[in-house]
Amino acid sequence: MKRGIAGSLESNDALITVKESDKLTITVKSIVYDFFHKQIEKVIRDTLKELGVEKIDVVCEDKGALDYTIKARLIVAVKKMEASE
Repeated sequence: MKRGIAGSLESNDALITVKESDKLTITVKSIVYDFFHKQIEKVIRDTLKELGVEKIDVVCEDKGALDYTIKARLIVAVKKMEASE
């Protein structure tokens, strides 16, 4: 199964793990989940739409990352997944 990982669990970063799937699944684990989980999911959905990816399993372990960091980590994780054997 193809998989891609980007980021870290450092403060103000996010660890994004993606893998092939037959449907779209987004899991968010965040230190600020109660306040920002809807925004984090929106950034993930919008980024996937930009990339043309409809079916993927995304796990975001957020440590207070800003939107552009989550987007960048997701893009890199998807590209790594696509390049993996």
